[in-house]
Amino acid sequence: MPHRDIAAAKLSLALHVRGKLADGRHAIETVFVFCADGDRLSADPADELSLTLSGPFAAELLDGADNLVLRAAKALRDAADVGQGAAIHLDKRLPVASGIGGGSADAAAALRLLTALWGIDPRHAETVAPSVGSDVPACLLSLPVRGEGPGDTLTPVELPELAGKPVLLVNPRVELSTADVFARWDGVDHGSLEDWRNGRNDLEAPAIALVPQIKTVLAWLAVQPGAEFVRMSGSGATCFALFDSEDARDLAADRVPREWWRLATHLR
Repeated sequence: MPHRDIAAAKLSLALHVRGKLADGRHAIETVFVFCADGDRLSADPADELSLTLSGPFAAELLDGADNLVLRAAKALRDAADVGQGAAIHLDKRLPVASGIGGGSADAAAALRLLTALWGIDPRHAETVAPSVGSDVPACLLSLPVRGEGPGDTLTPVELPELAGKPVLLVNPRVELSTADVFARWDGVDHGSLEDWRNGRNDLEAPAIALVPQIKTVLAWLAVQPGAEFVRMSGSGATCFALFDSEDARDLAADRVPREWWRLATHLR
């Protein structure tokens, strides 16, 4: 039987941009939480490393050869000095370039999968994760964390009130480049992140400037019965609402306009 893992969708409960780092990346403060659902990966023993793709968003990955999954796999193989490969399959169910950590979550799931398949020390995965992407260390944990620096300085947080919380993700089916959104950030430090409920997403305004449909999605989610908390995730364009019950979430999911992507799930 192949090894299997879920690349959980990542949500940013808040995202404060505090400035720019010397390496050109941005200093942020954020709180990440993870959904029960996402992309799905499997891996079988093989002599070489390979990646196959399926799923509703597989065609939107630009080049399988440069996929973060393969980059993570090669980095792990080199770090652990592994002499074997793996046949990896990615079932791409999350939209690409959508602010929910799709590529980073896929890479993190590959690190977990191959750690088990190759029987190596998990610390190798922890070591290579930051080199693959700023969000990969958080996705490797897939637990609630506070992220600082470029997002990879992590502190676990206790959010028992959110465990199992019904959530609805909605995307207007428009890809949005993280670099383009950050480039439109106003450059102003609006203050530190103390409490996620009273926080903000500093990338929401620049994202809406690029994709006005985000404002429509946020407004639609805000008026759904049972929606308790609505926000854009990461650099967009995916938005989400936390609901007071599964029934309320499911009723809202049934009403999502057909041209939008949706995922009704719950938080881990």
